[in-house]
Amino acid sequence: MTRRDMLLAAAVATLWGFNFVVIDWGMEGIPPLFFVAVRFAVVALAAVVVPRPLASWKTIVGIGLFMSLGQFALLYTSIALGLQPGIAALLLQAQVVLTIVVAALALRERPTRMQTIGVLVGTVGLGVVAFGRGGDAPALAVVLCLLAAFSWAIGNVISRHAGPVAPAKRLGALSLTVWSSLIVPLPALGLSALIEGPDAIAAGIAAFGWRPIVSTLYTAGLCTLVGYAIFNALLARNRSASVVPWVLLAPVVAMASAALLLGQVPNLWETLGGLVLVAGVFVANAPTRRAARPVATRTPAPAGHPCGH
Repeated sequence: MTRRDMLLAAAVATLWGFNFVVIDWGMEGIPPLFFVAVRFAVVALAAVVVPRPLASWKTIVGIGLFMSLGQFALLYTSIALGLQPGIAALLLQAQVVLTIVVAALALRERPTRMQTIGVLVGTVGLGVVAFGRGGDAPALAVVLCLLAAFSWAIGNVISRHAGPVAPAKRLGALSLTVWSSLIVPLPALGLSALIEGPDAIAAGIAAFGWRPIVSTLYTAGLCTLVGYAIFNALLARNRSASVVPWVLLAPVVAMASAALLLGQVPNLWETLGGLVLVAGVFVANAPTRRAARPVATRTPAPAGHPCGH
């Protein structure tokens, strides 16, 4: 990765780390699946002005189902069940290992030795933080959060396999993010009606005040539109094993913001674990003597009429 791409990856991790506190802060009184539907309905509005990406519908639907719907429906539900934002951020980073495993199986991407060591160091950091606090988390919430991590990992690999969706224009990654969000609102609303019930949805609409609005604007605008556009672009021009470890910084940001805003002060184990996570990121991105062979990527052929490209 170039220095510029490293800075972009760190910025995305910061946005996503603070995202956990914003979700918890804005979801009070709002059913989690309904909240997911609202978030991605706001993102989908951008499809009016953002052209369709040069990607097949198979890719668009795959990313929408796994990176967006699956990940956030499970994540929001786990937080609603009582999982603390900092711990949720920690557990979700199981996607780092899962992405590299799935990419190795599906794309035959082999991580370098330093990347493998970095991921192992980061995983140790996750374990240290979990040892210090994770035992108090509700069991079902933990399971749902880990399933969210697995869904995110599959979405990462689908995005990587698609390659550049608009090689000559930076708008390509943003268009993929926006158009894949079209897949989310109706299924999320249907799941909300089925699982949470119409009465809970009605109560959520009545409780939708300024806090849920601000939370939605942050999660939809900064985390989804800005964050995923950058993240998809990074995956399109770098190996999955180089990009994904940077997300290990998100739990550090989440725990720091939770301490400042929610009074959830990290203990000694959480602090040490966070430092180990940061070390793992830099080890995974350390330069090697011999550059890894690039992995060939396929640029998807246009499906239908890709307006604006």
